[in-house]
Amino acid sequence: MSDAQSEITPFWRFSLHFYKQADVSDACIALQDDCGVDVNLLLYLFWLASDRRQLTADEVKNLDQKVKSWRELTIIPIRDTRRKLKGAATLLDPNKQEAFRNKVKAVELDAERLQQEALYEFTKSGPLGKDAPAKDAARANVGAYERTMGKTFPKQAVDVLVGGFEKAI
Repeated sequence: MSDAQSEITPFWRFSLHFYKQADVSDACIALQDDCGVDVNLLLYLFWLASDRRQLTADEVKNLDQKVKSWRELTIIPIRDTRRKLKGAATLLDPNKQEAFRNKVKAVELDAERLQQEALYEFTKSGPLGKDAPAKDAARANVGAYERTMGKTFPKQAVDVLVGGFEKAI
């Protein structure tokens, strides 16, 4: 999808800036792979924190339910396909297979951007959470997501994310 077809939202811009902070992408992928975290939802929680919004576990659970069907229908299967294609021995020439994998990766990114656009649009429906200092809201939002998932995220990953968030805001 071209930028002309899709709005570059403040949330998308924040995500791109935050994700490129040192070690943030690795921490996000680790939480995704090891804990089942929806990285787009996690980024959304940090974006809300940058606007001084602290959510409850019930609010995070509601958000997760809103994006769950899109995530399961598109993002997870596309990601799984992309990962399976990497280095797989098939009949195709490896260069052609890698070129195809890159196309799948672009579709995956489009699906993620669409999820982020939907979350951004949802933000317009009214204020989420309560007002809190950004740094406090960031940790609290991650904690609310942990409670929603019934998991404890690795402290090192959370510390990397919070540190990256503090540099990004």
